[in-house]
Amino acid sequence: MKCPYCSEMDNKVVDSRMTREGNAVRRRRECLACKHRFTTYERVEALPLVLIKKDGRRETFDRTKVLVGMQKACQKRNISINTLEEFVDELERELQEMGEKEIPSSEVGERIMSKLHELDDVAYVRFASVYREFKDINDFMSELKDLLDTPRKS
Repeated sequence: MKCPYCSEMDNKVVDSRMTREGNAVRRRRECLACKHRFTTYERVEALPLVLIKKDGRRETFDRTKVLVGMQKACQKRNISINTLEEFVDELERELQEMGEKEIPSSEVGERIMSKLHELDDVAYVRFASVYREFKDINDFMSELKDLLDTPRKS
């Protein structure tokens, strides 16, 4: 494993733990050259999930892309990265359990929006503005009106 700080290949495992869900092993490593510590995750390699995009293209599901999108929506909001990572783990597991080789990207987008709606209204609207491709202020206001009219899940 290459050190993300100095790119040296020599490191040692300091600690190994199973994640809460039991679907990965978290390893804390220390670079033998620069002494920095970093974390890696070992997961079972599953069959790749393929998403069918709106325009018909096929793209492999990328959990990092989902996490980054959610982090951007949750920027400066009181939502921990652990909460987002747990949701992405759960989402990926649910998609795998569906048993489908190809899944519409709209299914993933709607699940993300539903989770953000539970967590934080501002994050939800931020994500929706990109996901639903708001064209103008009227689209934005329409989404806000729907948000205000919809009872919040507890």
